[in-house]
Amino acid sequence: MTNWEERYQIGDTPWEKGQAAPPLLELLRKMEANEWGDGPILVPGCGLGHDVRALAELRIPVVGVDLSPFAVSRAGEFHPIGREIYELADFLDPDWRAGRQFSAVWEHTCFCAIDPSQRARYAQVVADCLEEGGLLAGVFFLTPHDPGDEKSGPPFETSIEELDQWFSPNFQRVDGWVPAAAYPGREGREWIGLFRKKSQPSVAGETGCR
Repeated sequence: MTNWEERYQIGDTPWEKGQAAPPLLELLRKMEANEWGDGPILVPGCGLGHDVRALAELRIPVVGVDLSPFAVSRAGEFHPIGREIYELADFLDPDWRAGRQFSAVWEHTCFCAIDPSQRARYAQVVADCLEEGGLLAGVFFLTPHDPGDEKSGPPFETSIEELDQWFSPNFQRVDGWVPAAAYPGREGREWIGLFRKKSQPSVAGETGCR
């Protein structure tokens, strides 16, 4: 298991680019603010919070979550952009999720970093976190490693077919494309996917009256 805190402490953080993910900025230019809902937006595995602050420009609440105390502390040192906060937590932890609901989730570096055996759990947790009709938007790594790189650890690649497999039980895919914008060297290696949480069937006999 990767020790994320140790890697932040020693500066072994090749994923830390010092800026928001270019595919997220591309997506923000394409989408209307109201398509993200009223918030809060959840950013799991937020690191130093660059994506969180980009989303905070929407002027709705954003919650960045990370396992590393170092990362969360550093994220909090940046000048606030809007209504963003950072929390030290594992978003897969049911105790942390209890009573929380989000209008959207932005996925960038969490799905690719967890062990692939945890992907079914990830998909269910995201569904549980989102309100009905909520948005899962993410940039997923199709080929994250350069030729010759070590592929035994994160980031772990995925495929569009696998993403549909994990998310289709609870989500409808509404769009997807290879982003034009990318960090240098990552061009053509990523895919933006937009998924909406499906409506849940009504319980038999439920009238809607309260």
